[in-house]
Amino acid sequence: MTTTRELMTPSPRCIGVNDSLRIAASVMAELDVGALPICGEDSRLKGMLTDRDIVVGAVALGMDPETTPVEALAKGKPVTVGADDDIRVALERMQENQVRRLPVIADRRLVGIVSQADIARSLSATTTGKTVESISR
Repeated sequence: MTTTRELMTPSPRCIGVNDSLRIAASVMAELDVGALPICGEDSRLKGMLTDRDIVVGAVALGMDPETTPVEALAKGKPVTVGADDDIRVALERMQENQVRRLPVIADRRLVGIVSQADIARSLSATTTGKTVESISR
């Protein structure tokens, strides 16, 4: 069994719930990533923020990126996977929820992110293809 922990990118950088969308966009640019976990002051995961969320969910609607906190775009409970779960659980959750990145939790704390790219680097072309196809529907 391959665990999610074995494939994930460890120690992801969080953006705080009260940070502005502009700060989040700057961090994404600095790290060259398209998504960031949103963490509360208790260091617990509150949601995920994507570059698309910022553009389509905020800027296109006239929200000011300087003053709008990322918390305004954190909707619902984030879909997660356990660090010691079989990677097949992560693949199923990614496919069911059509997400390209999945926060990884251990002891109720964010410990990593498993992404479509992590899967492509580590699993078979067939598995990767099925996952990408399902996520992209």
